[in-house]
Amino acid sequence: MTEAIAFQRPTAVALPWRLVRLLPGVALLFSIGYAGKLSEALLRDYGKAHHLALPNIEYVLWAIVFGMVIANTVGVAQVFRPGVATYDFWLKAGIVLLGARFLLGDVLKLGGVSLTLVAIELAVAIGIMTLLGRWFRLKPKLTSLLAVGSSICGVSAIIAAKGAIEADDDDATFAIAAILALGAFGLFAYPALGHLLHMSDHAFGVWAGLAVDNTAEAAAAGAIFSDAAGKIAVLTKSTRNAMIGFVVLAYAIYWASRGQAKAVEGKAAFLWQKFPKFVLGFLFVSLLATFQVFDKAQIASLANLSRWAFLLTFAGVGLKTDFREIKRQGVRPFVVGALAELTITVVTLGLVLAASAIFTF
Repeated sequence: MTEAIAFQRPTAVALPWRLVRLLPGVALLFSIGYAGKLSEALLRDYGKAHHLALPNIEYVLWAIVFGMVIANTVGVAQVFRPGVATYDFWLKAGIVLLGARFLLGDVLKLGGVSLTLVAIELAVAIGIMTLLGRWFRLKPKLTSLLAVGSSICGVSAIIAAKGAIEADDDDATFAIAAILALGAFGLFAYPALGHLLHMSDHAFGVWAGLAVDNTAEAAAAGAIFSDAAGKIAVLTKSTRNAMIGFVVLAYAIYWASRGQAKAVEGKAAFLWQKFPKFVLGFLFVSLLATFQVFDKAQIASLANLSRWAFLLTFAGVGLKTDFREIKRQGVRPFVVGALAELTITVVTLGLVLAASAIFTF
């Protein structure tokens, strides 16, 4: 009994202690992100000083690459991991603050177009992933997780669906690894293809928001293309994220009807539980901006805070991309995921190009 008491941490210091544990990782995120900003500025200044036409490599790409180099060489030490895991929090905080740069009318207009494109993307992604999963004889629940992840918001959707359909841990691990690997590839492939096709900032942002699975990678791909494209990518991706509750609920009901998951009681409560609350935060801040609650200086400050939050997010994306871990998960889920993502990429690109011609993106 004496030993048990000796090892108990007083409740009063539990929260401060948890915050202290986050500091090393948050400091690492900040250091990598800031190194990305410095690298962008140094390369730009060097080109100007020596009259060289050097490529303008955004800080986003620098931060992600620096994080990937660390993750896949020396690795991320245990002391940093709790803080590095907060990159998802910084992503959501950045999205909420980004609402100050959108008037609600613009959000509703873009959201209406995006919602139509998202509905088509959902049907295509789920249909293609399900068909390929059957052709390659993947486990049915693994196929469901891949379909949810590729159609909605990557890892977050897979985690939400795993409990709802009572999938095995191994299925979730395979699905997450496949989505992360494809997301890492998309970070570099999508901006390059967008420039090759001479897409506008608006069109590319919509495409990145539709085609890239994880929210962090979608925001990063848009920001690598341009700051304006990054804003549109976040807005489009948030529209897509809002569908998570409906899709996960549909899969939960399907697997419950087959006797392989618990029946869903209280569907409205289920939808609210799965709904991404940061989307509401974004809309609330946008509403305040619409009614001119903020002056120009305050909007500029909120936008700057948003960029700093994304700075930590992009560093975290790099640090969480461990190719050695992805390689250990096997090949077939990646083949299925890659074929499905290629199809989704082509379909969404066609949708965006057609929509941009109609709505003059």
